[in-house]
Formats: sequence, C-alpha cells, structure tokens
Amino acid sequence: MFEKRFYYLIKIQYLGYRFHGWQKQPDVKTIHLMIDRTLKFILKDIKFKTLGAGRTDAMVSANEAALELFIYDSPIHNFEEFLALFNHNLPQDIRALSINEVNKDFNVIQDSKIKEYHYVFSEGQKNHPFCAPILTTILDSLNVELMKKGAKLFQGTHNFKTYCYKASDTGEFIRSIESCELIDNTIYTANFFPEKTYVLKVRGKGFMRNQIRLMFGALIKLGKGEITLKYIQNTLKEDSIEVMDYIAPASGLILHSISFE
Repeated sequence: MFEKRFYYLIKIQYLGYRFHGWQKQPDVKTIHLMIDRTLKFILKDIKFKTLGAGRTDAMVSANEAALELFIYDSPIHNFEEFLALFNHNLPQDIRALSINEVNKDFNVIQDSKIKEYHYVFSEGQKNHPFCAPILTTILDSLNVELMKKGAKLFQGTHNFKTYCYKASDTGEFIRSIESCELIDNTIYTANFFPEKTYVLKVRGKGFMRNQIRLMFGALIKLGKGEITLKYIQNTLKEDSIEVMDYIAPASGLILHSISFE
C-alpha cells in the first residue's frame, strides 16, 4: 500500500551540557533520542522519521538548530497546537522554536545552508560554577588582542586539514569561512558571569569534525604565547602537514543559527 509522506522543517534550541551530543548512541542520552521519544509519545501510532542538519558533540549547545520531520499518511493540521504539545513534553533543556512544511525535494542534510557558531569564554580567573554549561573558563591570562588578529586569519578559503580531528588522507579540506571574528561578548549574559567575557563568531557553509574547537584551541595557544600568527598562517597553506594538538572544551561552543539558502 502506498504511503503518502509529509515533510516539515523544525527549528529547535537546546542546552547540550547533560547530553552526549546529537546522534543516537547505545545506553546514553542524546538530543536526537529525546526528540524521537517525545515525538513517538505525542504522535502515538503515526509513523514518522527525523533527520538532523548535522551533528553536535557532547556538551555542545544550540541556540538554533534544525531537523526534518517526515510523517506518513497523517499530516499536521495545526502547527501552533503541535508546537505547544511538543514543547510540553520535551525535556526542559530542549525547546522547539518553529515548524514549517517543506516539499519532498528539500533535504535538511544536503541542501545548502549557512551555520554560525559561537564560542564563549573568559580568561584569567575562576568563574561561578553556573557558567560551566555555556562559557569556557581559561584560567591562564590570554593576549586577547592578539587572538582577535589570529581569528581573522581563518576567514576566507584555506586548507583546514590541520583543524580536522583525525583527518584522513582522502578528505576534502579546502573550505571557505565567510567570517571569523573574536569580539567582546554582549550576546550571552547572566548576573553570575564574570565582568568581561568574549565570543568567537564563525560563519560558513560547512565545518569538519571538531573544526571550531580546534581553531579556538589554536587561538588559546596564540593567546598564551605558545604559537605565533605566522604559525597559524602556515597551518592554512595548501601544503601544511601540521596537526593541532589542542581541542578547546566543548561546553563553550554554541550553534547560534542555521539558515537554508
């Protein structure tokens, strides 16, 4: 019997601190697992499938992420009621933001999209424990002004093999970053945050495994005086064989936004 399919794009946000990333894994709690469990509960006997627009690592959060929902035979008639029911049953650290119908040609994984990641951090002091889920504490004093210059070096089209975790010899490492800047943080605030915090903003079409965290790891080493601006420039050359040996902690990384072209 032919099953008619209905296609929906759902935007969500989540605090990743207590989850083992997006992808379902045996015996651990993940974002995808909790979303599918909730949908199974509210859709009851309706057959469905979900696909995420990329995977986030354990403890990484999202201000705006996306997933595609396929429903068989029974369409969603009232989006407002669906979102209210969905949010009522989701865990408190996951929230659905919107739902829109898309056509069968839309593919949440393969369709061209722009992602903006933020990495939030402070330096030189021990912070309130409440900061831990979204703000990385770098206890060492850092030369932030030098790090701001280093961040600009990542902008443009480069060989990012140095900034891919366990890069193979056959991967495609020439990637383009639309913008990369380190600025004073006014985006994420709380009364328990330290007086001065910063955010690395990176915007582009596609990122490799741990790329942002490895890039920020290089900036931390730059801020400590362990590497130079010239070193970062050399790692981005086509013939670079350098391997970045420091991955920045996951909990400061936030998928800030995702948009489809």
